[in-house]
Formats: sequence, structure tokens, C-alpha cells
Amino acid sequence: MKFLFVLTILLACSSATIQVDSQNSQTPEKSSLLVGASRLDLYIPLLNGKRVGIVANATSTIGQTHLVDTLMSLKVKVVKVFAPEHGFRGDHGAGDKVADSKDQKTGLPLISLYGKNKKPSPEMFADLDIIIFDIQDVGARFYTYISTMHYVMETAAETNKKVIILDRPNPNGFYIDGPVLEKEFSSFVGMHPIPVVHGCTVGELAQMINGEGWLAGGKKCDLTVVPVLNYSHKDFYELPIAPSPNLPNMSAIYSYPSLCFFEGTIVSVGRGTELPFQSFGHPGDVSGVYSFTPKDIKGVAVDPPFEGQLCKGHDVSIFGDFYFKSHHQLYLEWLVSSYSVYTGEDPFFLSSGFFNKLAGNSQLKKDIEAKKTVEEIRSTWTSGLENYKKMRKKYLLYQDFE
Repeated sequence: MKFLFVLTILLACSSATIQVDSQNSQTPEKSSLLVGASRLDLYIPLLNGKRVGIVANATSTIGQTHLVDTLMSLKVKVVKVFAPEHGFRGDHGAGDKVADSKDQKTGLPLISLYGKNKKPSPEMFADLDIIIFDIQDVGARFYTYISTMHYVMETAAETNKKVIILDRPNPNGFYIDGPVLEKEFSSFVGMHPIPVVHGCTVGELAQMINGEGWLAGGKKCDLTVVPVLNYSHKDFYELPIAPSPNLPNMSAIYSYPSLCFFEGTIVSVGRGTELPFQSFGHPGDVSGVYSFTPKDIKGVAVDPPFEGQLCKGHDVSIFGDFYFKSHHQLYLEWLVSSYSVYTGEDPFFLSSGFFNKLAGNSQLKKDIEAKKTVEEIRSTWTSGLENYKKMRKKYLLYQDFE
């Protein structure tokens, strides 16, 4: 088979990005977008004779076929599959236990990377030469797939294994916003000093993690990124497959970075309803005109907040379809106004401190409690965002939105 592409390996920070000769590629306006997984010519040669592990879920497809099935049909020696939150087939709800098992279709062992084993052990990588990471992200710091990627890279660095990132577009990659995480608030829902909406693909973020020395001990893994063809951060990319059960459509994906803050409060974000991350409310809401009753939905919402209780609140599903693409910023008004009208007996912010982990600092909570305006709150992010944007430019693989 003749390759139509010229491969250039750019080494930087112990990582590489496979690039295509621009003279042999069409412009984005005239060509179809190709995700990294679809660009088999660029990475199959790297897998010849290698033992391969794959970090994947339901979004890891080439067209209508799962990446694992494609690679096995090409006689790639796939040894095992690692499953993140929501499982390999995407049939687990948020926070559900994902157990080790066996894939019924291929017979491959499935190793859970959610629960007790968020970070792969060296033993899990002992029979591997290369680990492929191919998962669709949504561009929010607290979406845990990027934390899984961090730990995969970390163990790979510690065991001298190669990592290949098959890049995919970021559906929220057309803007940057929110507070930059402070180190003391690091957790699995926020491991890096980046804003809530970070404006990176997983490939760009992987290069940032490597280049900035964020892996334990400042180690760097042997990293190759297979980029998306004909993608720009100016694009509004619509996902062909839901990235997780509670983000079923683009309205939810656009609203998720703004609504997820409610997960650290008394307010429900519609888990266990037909509008997850497209609505919010609680039983004591006196201002809302929309009603919903959360229920247990297998594989989507197990024991959702206020299960079986009538909640009053707001349906913002239409809002999510247009606001973010035109304003390019978080919508804090939902959070600020909900706090201002709340009159319940229970504290608005959960005692677990989860809100601060989502925010990445303690300042946002304090500012809301002090009833500061949205403009006053946003002003506290300016310096951190400017510094982040300068750093981010070093790792961009695609045309930026600015």
C-alpha cells in the first residue's frame, strides 16, 4: 500500500507528534475531518510486532467499528483493554463501580481504571510494549477521562512503555474559561493547574502534561500523538457518540462545564431524568417552573440525588444549544442566582468540600457566599487565565480560535 502522506516525527519533551506534509493534504474547508484513530497509515507501523494495551470506551470507534475490533482484524497483537469511568462499552453511570471482567465479543481481559485502580500498576503494563489511549473528551477539567490519561502516562513513564494518543476534537475547544486549579485542591476531578474549560484536545493536553513535568517526580513518558486531520479550535464539532450516559447530546455537552458546579451543592443537575445536564433544581426550589422527579436508571443514574422526590427548577436544554457557541464563556448566572434564592434548611454547599474540588479553589465558594456579582467573580480569574493561555500555546497542534 502506498502512503499518500509524508510522516514527520517531531521530538520534544520526550514526546512526538505525527504530522502530515501540508502539501499533500487538503484544506479543512474542502476535506472531511479524520480523527486520530482513523489515520491508520500513521500508527499501524508503530504497532508491528508489539504487544498492545488499549485504553478505550464506547467512543473509541473508526466509523461504525470499535477501535479494538479494527486493530484485531488487522492482526495487531492486542493483549488487554483498560476501561475508564462508565466502562468499556459506556454502560456504567457516573461513579458506578467498574469491575475487572472479560469482553464478551473479543475475549480480551478488561482492566478497570475506575474505582480502586485509578492508576494502572506496573504489573498491569508488564506484558505490554505500547499503550494506546483513544477516548473522546469534552474539554472540562473535571471530566475524569483526562485524569485516567494522566495516570496511564505516569505508569508508562515509570515502566518505560510507549504511549500513543489517538487524538479527537474537543467539542468545547472553542474557548477557555474558569479558575485555574490550585495545587491543594487536586483530585481525580482535577489533577492539573488548568482552567475549568481548558481549550485542549487530549493530545495537546498530553503534551502539556509531559512538557510541564506534571507526572510524578517530573518524569516524562515516551509519547506519540496522532493528530486529527482538518480540525481547528474554531470548529463546533458535534460528537457522533455520547461520551458518557449523562451527556446524551450536544446541549448537555455545552452546558456541562457550567452546570457541573452544582454537583457540589444541594441542587440536582437532572441525573435520573430525561434532561441530565440540561436542567437543574431541588425539592425546595420556589422560583422554578420546570418539574422533574429523578429515578434510578440502570447504566445511567444509580441512586440519583432526590430519587423519587418532586423537584422544581429550570429546563435549560434550549439554552445549551446556542449560548456557549456565541458567548464563549461559562454561564455562572445559574449558580449565583440559585444560591441567592435558596431558602432551604440544609447548607447549599455540600459539607464534603466537593464544590471546592470542582472549582479548583476555595475562592469561588467564598465569592458566591459573599454575593458578589458574576463580573466580580470573573475578574479573579484574569491573571491565571492569561498565564495559562501563554503556556498552552506551546502545545497546540491545531489552529487556535484566536
